[in-house]
Amino acid sequence: MQYYNSNTVIYVNGRFEKAEEMKTDLYGQSLHYGFAAFEGIRAYKTHNATRVFKIKEHYDRLQRSCELVNIPFPWDKNELIKQTYKLLELNNLKDAYIRPLVYCEPNMTLIAPQEASIMICAWEWGAYLGNKQLKVCVSPFQRPNPKSTFVEAKISGHYVNSILATTDAKSKGFDEALLLDMNENVAEAPGANIFIEKNGKLYTPSLGNILAGITRNTVIELCNVLDIEVIEKTISVAELKKADSAFFCGTATEIIGIHTIDDVVYKQKWNDSIGATIQRAYKNLVLEKVNYEVII
Repeated sequence: MQYYNSNTVIYVNGRFEKAEEMKTDLYGQSLHYGFAAFEGIRAYKTHNATRVFKIKEHYDRLQRSCELVNIPFPWDKNELIKQTYKLLELNNLKDAYIRPLVYCEPNMTLIAPQEASIMICAWEWGAYLGNKQLKVCVSPFQRPNPKSTFVEAKISGHYVNSILATTDAKSKGFDEALLLDMNENVAEAPGANIFIEKNGKLYTPSLGNILAGITRNTVIELCNVLDIEVIEKTISVAELKKADSAFFCGTATEIIGIHTIDDVVYKQKWNDSIGATIQRAYKNLVLEKVNYEVII
């Protein structure tokens, strides 16, 4: 996939530059050790204008991720929001995926840096996992022990774990992986959270071993509006496979149904599931077809 061309501009440390002309320092701590923080944000073309969905929440989380691992974050978030919209305008993007990245100065030690830079880029990108229901496998890889890192921080190096899991799943003929936590309970997908449906209720893994997804929180908010009960709890693999249906959610993924887990087929039709209801409600929300934000 081509993410930029000769006309693409990106935002770097307060200025707009041609993407193809930018360079990075080969001695950067982020390059060598994966010590960087990032966000994935979506912009949607609505009947009002191009809107970046929950942009404040994403920049709040970016700042929090940096603070947790001691990466400097000296930027004004309101200014970053303003420049993100400017970036979309300069690149003539209406529907887009936006990637802010905070990366560190040259540093070959294992000590947190004194200085950092910020880059924001954007490109056209459809649904990350496509639009059909997914064949998913339980991955042999686990999410990191929460005592080994800050799992709630969206840090670049954490995604080595995700790359291993997704690559392994696809090599086995699956669309995506589902990782367990250190106790062999359901955690999350490599780049998305999971909900399961059972007897008219939704269940999702409790926070602590997973990333606190912004889309995950939006699903819970929508369920409150739609009077759908959501229970956050520890979910075993047995419970996962006995569910009526299941779906992944995330900024890149949006809402997508799961057809199978390993060799288990969910028998409930997707269109009859709570997940399908949430999928429609989420699309209406991000496209501002229904003004849920008055409530949420």
